[in-house]
Amino acid sequence: MNNKKGKVFYIVIGLVIIFLMNYFVFPFLFGSQTKEVSYDFFLEELDRKNIDEVEIDDTFIVFTTKTNAKNDKPSSLLGVDSNSKTTYKTGLMDDPALVAKLEHSGAKFTKVQPEEMSPILATILSYGIPILIMVIFWRFLSKQMAKGGFGGNAMSFGKSNAKVYVKAQTGKTFSDVAGQDEAKEALTEIVDFLHNPKKYAAIGATLPKGALLVGPPGTGKTLLAQAVAGEANVPFFSISGSEFVEMFVGMGAAKVRDLFKQANEKAPCIVFIDEIDTIGKKRDSAHFSGGNDEREQTLNQLLTEMDGFDGKKGVVILAATNRPDSLDKALLRPGRFDRRIPVELPDLRGREAILRVHAKKVNIADGVDFKSIANATSGASGAELANIINESALRAVRLGRIEVEQSDLEESVEVILAGYQRKGMVISQKEKEIIAYHEVGHALVAALQKNSAPVHKITIIPRTSGALGYTMQVEEDEKFLMSKEEAFNKIVTFTAGRAAEKLMFNSVTTGASNDIEQATKIARAMITRYGMSDEFGMVAFETLNNPYLSEDTSLMCSNETSSKIDREVVKIISDAYEKAETILRNNMQKLNSIARYLIDKETITGDEFMDLLNM
Repeated sequence: MNNKKGKVFYIVIGLVIIFLMNYFVFPFLFGSQTKEVSYDFFLEELDRKNIDEVEIDDTFIVFTTKTNAKNDKPSSLLGVDSNSKTTYKTGLMDDPALVAKLEHSGAKFTKVQPEEMSPILATILSYGIPILIMVIFWRFLSKQMAKGGFGGNAMSFGKSNAKVYVKAQTGKTFSDVAGQDEAKEALTEIVDFLHNPKKYAAIGATLPKGALLVGPPGTGKTLLAQAVAGEANVPFFSISGSEFVEMFVGMGAAKVRDLFKQANEKAPCIVFIDEIDTIGKKRDSAHFSGGNDEREQTLNQLLTEMDGFDGKKGVVILAATNRPDSLDKALLRPGRFDRRIPVELPDLRGREAILRVHAKKVNIADGVDFKSIANATSGASGAELANIINESALRAVRLGRIEVEQSDLEESVEVILAGYQRKGMVISQKEKEIIAYHEVGHALVAALQKNSAPVHKITIIPRTSGALGYTMQVEEDEKFLMSKEEAFNKIVTFTAGRAAEKLMFNSVTTGASNDIEQATKIARAMITRYGMSDEFGMVAFETLNNPYLSEDTSLMCSNETSSKIDREVVKIISDAYEKAETILRNNMQKLNSIARYLIDKETITGDEFMDLLNM
């Protein structure tokens, strides 16, 4: 909280405290302790000639007694002098004989005249002061709302007084970024320009105004931007695209102007806009007005500002998004975001490097094999790998150890993939047998097929994800291509669980629901995206809507073609099921022996499984 804001805040708080004390505290502490009584009591005391002084108001009578009045407790019990006077208050009645009674009692009495107040002063006190307090309080709230709240956030700024400046010492360098060698290489030139601008100015080269970091969530886009600022040792401005979006039209554009004004003053510097798709979406010409006015004005101002500043000053705009397909083309043209830097999911070597970087923060036991963990986490992002290290450290603490062991890391991988174990879940012996045969069916068919990933683990312990058991396969080497035969074998492995249930129990259960879903996805993709169908050939009928966020697709074909695709999908899965069933029929003895062993042990490793299979 800055000094100006603090002064206004404390002034408002002080006024409220004074108001409360004036009307509640002071009267209670220092006001006369007057006792309200009935008019009969007043007349009775007059008759006793026990009243000393009387003040008559328009509505009340206030009087004091010479001694303790009748029915009062003795003063000595109250800890006060017995000669002290007590003040009483009663309502004024229409009593014409009141003055005569007062004269007869010998009391001193007077009529209290109300002080006349100036009409102007009365109006000021009645209306002016409350309005003034409301105006001060409203202005204070308005300033806080414009500045982003009461917290003094260093990343918040208003219309003309931006406060987004963060010192360049972000604490991050390229050594903190692992698994993104290509992205770091692409950003190294920007760092070199910020270090040695004269070298580029001598040849007449200008720095690219903007670089767009594109990739799935959790791959380290924000970390890369911080590392660039840390390496270049220049001021770093960071803001999310959602912070430009305001309820009032024009506020977002004002924030953009103020951001670039500060950036020019601090040049050379780096401006990082996270989730730029929030304000950089394609403009829709079909809507001329309405809810998109504020966002489009903000985008237009951003485009104008990027055109307006001098690239030789060293202001670099970095932006991150996982929805590049939704960005406006004007934002991506040369002269604005000149470079598009992919920040993809790490490969095997990259995953191992990321695990080692995050493992530096925890106590790791000797002999931990990070490569095997990297192998088991194909498709994991940097954020997920960091979470695996953290989960393994938490597990070590729960088990009373001070170092993370290999078993902690392996269990953490399973926690991320399938959730925590539900050891307290009660499963009947019959269902336990069905689950065991189902999982061994998967493992047996996978092991007896060519071009299938080796079995790493089989378990029938339920998980919080809803899985009652699972079979984990881990590729020995990273694979980037999948042949038609490999895709078909995957489907065969997925259908093997249901085939084992049918063979052993002559019944089917709902346990194969996820297997059916995965098999159907692969079979459909073989036809609509990969061109692996003899009937349709190399034709794409589906496209991914956003490869970075989901696997949702859009189908682009006629209803007749869609029906043919459905029939082809059913045929592929039927053929795969028949193959799985054949493999299991030919190995019933192995299926029974391994399933019984799994029922007793609940979890077996890939090595144990292969030993049983080769016996």
